[in-house]
Amino acid sequence: MNKKVYSISILLLLVFFLTACLTVEKKVYTFELKDNNSGTLTIRFVNVMSMKDDTADVSQSDFDEMIMSYIEGNQLEQDYPEALVRSKRLFEEDGVLNGEVIIDFENLKSVGLFQYESKGPYMFNVGSFLDSEAYLSSNGEYGGDVMPVVFWPKSLKTLTLTTYITDPDETTISLLDEYKNWN
Repeated sequence: MNKKVYSISILLLLVFFLTACLTVEKKVYTFELKDNNSGTLTIRFVNVMSMKDDTADVSQSDFDEMIMSYIEGNQLEQDYPEALVRSKRLFEEDGVLNGEVIIDFENLKSVGLFQYESKGPYMFNVGSFLDSEAYLSSNGEYGGDVMPVVFWPKSLKTLTLTTYITDPDETTISLLDEYKNWN
């Protein structure tokens, strides 16, 4: 009962006072395709952090938001409504907090992929679908600033993409300690 009251209290506080935000250093996408263009998407969130609110440390409330919305809540299911979120977890690796979500999908569109007339290369728009993310690397070909799309040959069955979001600096706080306290 106390956990439920605590969760509701935190949720109300977040609704009214949330001014900071969660961020990560980078995201690693791995699309494993089946012959019918269904498959599995694994997203790794590398180095989960909190952005300071001016100079205030709001990492506890950001961590609580992450747990309530993403781990125990359904935010990921809302982000991918046409796919099935199979698992989600947090874990420590290389001294930072990471997250991972595994999503099964029945069509490319449900996870942001596109293939023209089911014949051309697979494509993923880094520019608009990912908003604050910037291309870092992939096993495909990136079109650059003029065409911020990654292209993969249609024969490829595992597509990888790494995007950059935020460098850790004095405005960010790792959520690893919050995770250790929670875990």
